[in-house]
Amino acid sequence: METGSPQNTGPDGPQGTIEDAGDEPVWIALPPGLLKMRRLLLVVWLGLVALAAGLLPGLLAGPAWAAFALPPLALMVWGWVMTERNWRSWRYAERADDLLISRGVLWREETVVPYGRMQLVEVTSGPVERHFGLASVQLHTAAAATDATIPGLDPAEAERLRDRLTELGEARSAGL
Repeated sequence: METGSPQNTGPDGPQGTIEDAGDEPVWIALPPGLLKMRRLLLVVWLGLVALAAGLLPGLLAGPAWAAFALPPLALMVWGWVMTERNWRSWRYAERADDLLISRGVLWREETVVPYGRMQLVEVTSGPVERHFGLASVQLHTAAAATDATIPGLDPAEAERLRDRLTELGEARSAGL
């Protein structure tokens, strides 16, 4: 099902943005900065929970109560592995008439957004994303169920994708 390498990038940016000679699209994976950001957030939040769950009871009720820190720490280890699996599942492909977004580990979800149905393409970047040099592209269509997001892109790639999708959307909708 997957053709091409998971990260199709060259010196001038992503390569293979339109389908190659075959019927299979060329998938582009998300950059590793998104994984790094999500793992840091996981460690910070669950680390605080483990500290609160273990330190407070340990100081107030005795050292045996510090064992309450173990479940959040176990959840952190499990989350560390699952975060990578989730990050690896995200990919997107630009085809001649539509954009494909695929994600999901247990339940695979593939969204097809026709260029002519796009109403708005926006690039967003919150404070944590900006710190890690990331941005997200959000696609809005007339049907709310087909709105789609591609998280964790390099800002330059996000802007390139926004401009390209906007251009293709205008060209396709003009023909309606």
